[in-house]
Amino acid sequence: MNNPPRHEPDSPRDLVGIGIGPCNLSLAALAHPLTELDAVFYEQRPGFDWHPGLLIEGATVQVPFLADLVTLADPTSPWSFLNYLRDRERLFPFYFAERFHILRAEYDAYCRWVSQNLPALRFGHQVDAVRWNPEHDVFEVDFTQLGAEGEAESLGRTYTRNIVLGVGTAPYVPDPLKPLVEASGVPVVHAADYLEHRAAVLAAGHVTVVGSGQSGAEVFLDLLRHRPAGREKLHWIGRSEAFAPMEYSKLGLEHFTPDYTRYFHALAEPVRDRLVAAQGQLHKGIDAGTLAAIHDELYRRSLHGGWPDAVLTPGVRVRTAGRVATTKVELHLEHVQQGSRSRLTTDAVVLATGYRERPLGRILAGLDPYLRRDSGERLRIEEEFRLVLDPSVTGSVYVQNAELHTHGVGAPDLGLAAWRSATILNSLTGKKAYPLPTRTAFTTFGLQDPRHRIPHPRQAMQLTPLVERRQ
Repeated sequence: MNNPPRHEPDSPRDLVGIGIGPCNLSLAALAHPLTELDAVFYEQRPGFDWHPGLLIEGATVQVPFLADLVTLADPTSPWSFLNYLRDRERLFPFYFAERFHILRAEYDAYCRWVSQNLPALRFGHQVDAVRWNPEHDVFEVDFTQLGAEGEAESLGRTYTRNIVLGVGTAPYVPDPLKPLVEASGVPVVHAADYLEHRAAVLAAGHVTVVGSGQSGAEVFLDLLRHRPAGREKLHWIGRSEAFAPMEYSKLGLEHFTPDYTRYFHALAEPVRDRLVAAQGQLHKGIDAGTLAAIHDELYRRSLHGGWPDAVLTPGVRVRTAGRVATTKVELHLEHVQQGSRSRLTTDAVVLATGYRERPLGRILAGLDPYLRRDSGERLRIEEEFRLVLDPSVTGSVYVQNAELHTHGVGAPDLGLAAWRSATILNSLTGKKAYPLPTRTAFTTFGLQDPRHRIPHPRQAMQLTPLVERRQ
């Protein structure tokens, strides 16, 4: 393993990463062999963990194991999943297991192995503010070093020429359900915290799962498998019109390629917004294997006559919710297609209501005068994942998994993490540190595809001015 370049205390670094989730961990792993690059990554948590509340037994990652932190950019990297298996002497068992989609708990363990061996990572460091210093042409990054219990121990500041934001997403709770979560008493938990509260949820008389995506399906399946036959007392509701499978056809998956990402980025802003709203099935559906497992379990419980005490109803939204005394929750429901309303009384609720990008306002407040925004007041982001800043700022700020509105459905997808990290490093270093493919999909997404268009000699002189005008 390479050692990082020696850093002088007051000299600016080349790169400071904020947040250490899978995206920035991928960047750190690919940056590690670039010995000329002085980089450090800060994370307020004491160590790496990836959706710990959803590491349900048997749950798998929805992308193949090749979509690890590095392989799709550098298959020879020592930080690949296969090298992790070799290090743990598990390569032959994995070979015979013939797994293309690995267990979610195994992906988490792999990422923790990488995080424990990269010297540029600083856990227990909370970034408080970022500013641009025009006199010295550097960013100032203020942080608080935290103790084992999360208490502030000391303050610090580092200087850097470039920043990459990878703060990830946070659990989302719709407004009608927030009062339930904020009050104590009846178990009402987000799926992100499911395993932590699983015993209390299983012990409840009647349980309702809200949310018709992958997390909701996994939680419902886990509850179903561990409730007594004939006395399951489960409800599963969601806003979607059906408990539908995620798009997983081979050509459909080409929406998660660099080709589609580039195509999407070049579209007009209103078109991008319409597409994002219409492409839920590409990344918000349920794995077909999970749906099959739910049906198999329900069918098994009906073999001796009777139906399991489980109600599965899509197309339902929660209008309002409240507590009944101190032991139950009442959900006021509306069926979207029927236009009908009803009430559901339950003893516990699991909110599989998804995640939202973490707001960047607090961290970027000091850069606000330099930021350029679109018509919706969202950050403008260049194709190479760099924020559009005032020309007076000579440094760059890159983002990871915060560019859904500019780069499309592949933004949160683990399969594009290594490619995006390599793209950022190539942009940052000004060279092809990682050679990337020019074509990645059989689909040509637009009539005018720059990959295939060879300009006439008379037109070649016009291409550069056109690009400049678009920018």
